[in-house]
Amino acid sequence: MGVVIPLEDGKNKQASVKPLVDLTRADMERVNQLILSKAGSDVQMIPEVANHLISSGGKRLRPMLTLASASMFGFTGDAHIKLATSVEFMHTATLLHDDVVDESDLRRGKSTARMIWGNQASVLVGDFLLGQAFRMMVDVGSLDALDVLSTAASVIAEGEVLQLSVAKNMETTEDDYLSVIRAKTAALFAAAAEVGPIVAKTDKASRNALKSYGMNLGLAFQLVDDVLDYGGKAADLGKNTGDDFREGKITLPIILSYRRGTQDERTFWRDAIEGGNSTDQNLEKALGLITRYGGLTDTIARAQHYGTIARDALAPLPHSPWKEALLEVIDFCIDRVS
Repeated sequence: MGVVIPLEDGKNKQASVKPLVDLTRADMERVNQLILSKAGSDVQMIPEVANHLISSGGKRLRPMLTLASASMFGFTGDAHIKLATSVEFMHTATLLHDDVVDESDLRRGKSTARMIWGNQASVLVGDFLLGQAFRMMVDVGSLDALDVLSTAASVIAEGEVLQLSVAKNMETTEDDYLSVIRAKTAALFAAAAEVGPIVAKTDKASRNALKSYGMNLGLAFQLVDDVLDYGGKAADLGKNTGDDFREGKITLPIILSYRRGTQDERTFWRDAIEGGNSTDQNLEKALGLITRYGGLTDTIARAQHYGTIARDALAPLPHSPWKEALLEVIDFCIDRVS
């Protein structure tokens, strides 16, 4: 099962996150050491659960954004290491909590922590990681950075609750959905990128540029994830293709297809999503409707739109290898559907 969505013609090479990985390699080694240190505890289950997810092969894009956005302004201290680790812990905590809320079985191709240790342990270890993240923010001693990341933590939680409020509701609008992913996903990308220039003590315009870049990159990233759930491969997704459909998640491809369909087709969607009738046969029908009404291609177009805004946000900044790497990350995130 899967639908290959062609991107615009004329790209000669696949965009890569490698330039960013190479530039941040030395600092990411320090981040990884700090992750292992701060995930430690005398309570044996805490490092077991934390390391299960931390070591499961994520690209750690968010902490790399923090490292890059500080280094591009010449920062050479260690505050960005602590903040990047805080960002990764916040992300990991939300994944642990998400898997409990969504009752997910797979994460990055492995059994979720809740499947191994249970829901209670997943929630509580997530709380532990959030606590460690805030301790590191305090260690940095920047009230501005603390304000940005603590605000992001609050917004992410609001996004989780907002998602619950629109769950399995086929009357959810595109604006409603964008509000969810702006809070749940894009807010942490924005904060991760913004705290770099904060600790580098650069000007407000540069800080706002990185914040806008992160926010719009996060929106593009999530919209592409929505497409991959219907058009990707399980091996690339780290979960089963169609899991969003089976869990009754309202994502943009569904919203567009529902609104553009006939009355009978909207009845099908309400039965499948609101009624929980998410069989494999209905998944095949859903995929057909999403394809018929351009749900995937138009979601990709939305992602490309936000990618363009992210690119424009960085335009006024001086040319540097860091800037070029951040620009290539935009294309990398969108090219995942090619």
